[in-house]
Amino acid sequence: MSNQPGSSTAEEPDQPVETDPAAAPEPADEALQVPEALPAPEALPAPGGAIVRAPGAVVLAVLAVGWLAAMLWSTRAAITSAQAGVTAISLSAFALPGVISAALVAGAAAALAAANLLARRGVDRATLRFVVATGAGLLVGLAAAVVINLTYFDNATTNVIAGTAAAAATIGGAVAGAGNARVAGAVVTAALGALVFVVAFSRARDPLFDLFGAGGTQESLVTAAKWVSRTESLLAGLVAGLLAFAYLTWARRRAQRRDPAAGDVRWPGYLLAGAGPGLLLLLAEVVIRVGGRSLLDLAGALSEADSVAQTSLGTSRVDNGIWVLFVGALTALIAFGRTLGPSPDDAAEDDGAEAVEASADR
Repeated sequence: MSNQPGSSTAEEPDQPVETDPAAAPEPADEALQVPEALPAPEALPAPGGAIVRAPGAVVLAVLAVGWLAAMLWSTRAAITSAQAGVTAISLSAFALPGVISAALVAGAAAALAAANLLARRGVDRATLRFVVATGAGLLVGLAAAVVINLTYFDNATTNVIAGTAAAAATIGGAVAGAGNARVAGAVVTAALGALVFVVAFSRARDPLFDLFGAGGTQESLVTAAKWVSRTESLLAGLVAGLLAFAYLTWARRRAQRRDPAAGDVRWPGYLLAGAGPGLLLLLAEVVIRVGGRSLLDLAGALSEADSVAQTSLGTSRVDNGIWVLFVGALTALIAFGRTLGPSPDDAAEDDGAEAVEASADR
């Protein structure tokens, strides 16, 4: 039957067209053919499959808990050596910031050690790691609270110090379990170094007061105290930034020795690690003002001088935390930037420019 013009079969032939076998398409080259079976995706090696851990976490935990014990012992010695009553309350309020900062760092260090135990067992679930880290911080806080209640005077002041220290250690564990393990390890290292430096710096305060012109007038004493505090904060931030950079550098080299394909912390990690000690100091101040509010109010109500002193110390602690934050972040970032070399594109352009200059000289 002939096809009608315009119909859907108008272009179809009446008889089947015989194809020439010689005109059949040749099979594709064997080298270009797709293999019959591909390896399953799960059989392929996962890049950077190792779970990231914080190196030296156990040593950090031992040092941080030891520092907390030293702070508790010195606070107890100061309180028990004073006469009961007004002096003991005032000394407790002055010693509270040191205990809270040490508890915060100790809880974070213990959390890193607990998270490393999970990593060694191959567990990489973020929720479980956070719960275990928080629990480790809580254990450190409860241990500190028990020690305080057993060795200090049994009164309302002791209960405030114990409860606030327990809360600070728990918060420190939660903070350490929520972030990158290496960055958290750098923050704990830098914060612990900054706390130790501040205590050691106290021996140089009297010579610095004389250097900054402290005299017999109240104005000269206030000015000298302000400059001494800024010097302390500046140096503490410098120490914190250098320690954070040193820890991350050591962690990177240690990881690459074990696995050359291991990833590195990028520059925001160095920035956060350098700023971390200052952030912990500011967080400790929040814990002090919330958990230890009753003790600070009680100490400030003793006299007008005590009230002015507590207000001045609180402002000084906030300023110190801000200085350590910015100086530490800037120091760590500058130290990291000095380790960077030119990019491959820039190196290629430099080589090309040198080649052109050499040919022009010929």
